[in-house]
Amino acid sequence: MISLRDLTFSYDERTVLDHVDLDLEEGELVLVAGRTGVGKSTLLGVLTGLVPRFTGGVLSGDVLLDGRSIVHQPPRERAHLVGYVGQDPLAGFVTDTVEEELAYGMEQLGIAPETMRRRVEETLDLLGIAELRGRALRTLSGGQQQRVAIGSVLTAHPRVLVLDEPTSALDPNAAEDVLATITRLVHDLGLTVVLAEHRLERVVPFADRICLLTGDGRLRAGEPRTMLLDSPVAPPIVELGRAVGWSPLPLTVRDARRLARSLDLRPAPEPAPALLASPLLDARGVTVTHGNRAVVRDVDLTLSAGRVCVLMGRNGSGKSSLIWALQGSGARRSGTVAVEGDDPADLAPAERRRRVGLVPQTAADLLYLESVDDECAASDRSARAEPGACRSLLDRLAPGVAGATHPRDLSEGQRLALALAIVLVARPRVLLLDEPTRGLDYAGKAELARIVGDLAADGHAVLLATHDVEFAAHVADEVVVLAEGEVISQGPTRRVLAESPSFAPQVTKVLGPPWLTVDEVTRAMAAARVTAPDGDGT
Repeated sequence: MISLRDLTFSYDERTVLDHVDLDLEEGELVLVAGRTGVGKSTLLGVLTGLVPRFTGGVLSGDVLLDGRSIVHQPPRERAHLVGYVGQDPLAGFVTDTVEEELAYGMEQLGIAPETMRRRVEETLDLLGIAELRGRALRTLSGGQQQRVAIGSVLTAHPRVLVLDEPTSALDPNAAEDVLATITRLVHDLGLTVVLAEHRLERVVPFADRICLLTGDGRLRAGEPRTMLLDSPVAPPIVELGRAVGWSPLPLTVRDARRLARSLDLRPAPEPAPALLASPLLDARGVTVTHGNRAVVRDVDLTLSAGRVCVLMGRNGSGKSSLIWALQGSGARRSGTVAVEGDDPADLAPAERRRRVGLVPQTAADLLYLESVDDECAASDRSARAEPGACRSLLDRLAPGVAGATHPRDLSEGQRLALALAIVLVARPRVLLLDEPTRGLDYAGKAELARIVGDLAADGHAVLLATHDVEFAAHVADEVVVLAEGEVISQGPTRRVLAESPSFAPQVTKVLGPPWLTVDEVTRAMAAARVTAPDGDGT
């Protein structure tokens, strides 16, 4: 159906795609995977025509649709053939309401009004959003926005739908709804869907094929079970299968649970409870309102030295509003916040940043200079850190980012890694992170977990809001769950995550409590081998 032939793309003398050949079939769901910055978004951009037209760079080779070349066809002329939804659906909206957004693309294509009306109604029903037709787009939840964004390109009746990290900003339940919608489009309508995603645990069970970008410009493609045997990026359930030696590898929780019946594992004893450390941030009765609506309601929260607290909850539950209120830049309707005795809202901006570091959801908000090197050098000076300290942190989170690159030309994950490095280099006593793993691959998340753990070990307090349950299982000492702005659950990570069907990590779903991570399983297996009767006990 759609084919890439000997496709090569280079940017700033770096080869991103190198002689790529790929055939995509009708009614196929194809997952594009790989490390942060290897060219996943670039590959999607070539399919849509956005690359190189709006990015620069040099493209050679061909893109064929039913044997006809479309490589020189501008995006507008491809819109009825290839639909595209980017990483931030809200940023792509151009109208105010759901119904207007669904019709807008058709208006630009000159489709007759009676056809437009029929297609809008069909799309509202197909995606299950008919009750949202008159809603303002900015009032929708993240999952609802994502479905509207998909609907806005579906009304043009494209043959291929291209999605860039469609679930990265969504809570687990919203992600399931969006993936159910995508799967229905593939199975019922025969639509070809190509999507890039870092949270492979969400998408692998639905994928027909995986296209793996290896980092040297080459692309490997095959069915998921084969590709994941040696893939450098793999979901926890596959890592578990590799560690235990299961063959064939399980791709779903159901498959893994069947194989897990033969396992006999004993969890390590729980460590002794940590001594209560001094609180670095204490919040009491915090309430935040947007207009007449309370989005945070009477929240009490203490962040102690040496502890990592994770904030979880559905999209729109109040996590970001609470974080900004704790940092002091966000307005509070009522309640108190004290950081080492001072209200951060009363501190001068420089002193506030020194005490309470914040990486917001939109990492680009922190980036304003002309190159990565400039950003890192300015951060080192501002933090009075050794020259190169910020760059060293960036290399740990996202290796290989060229220093001369403009921040706007980085991938979403690379921009996030740069923003994290800029804030982390100052080593603030209290660190607030809002969705810090969006766009990071598994290796980047593991490195971030180590950096956060090192900060906590040095006596800092960390609060991070995330939908990434796997990351939370690795890094959190305690978890706080919000719903409609109120705390509905709070306690040790193992208890809170294991009790929740929505927020339980994959390993917990397979093996049950108290297991949370693959690392715990491998340590238990190693301990069992050491203490086995035929071992030497050393």
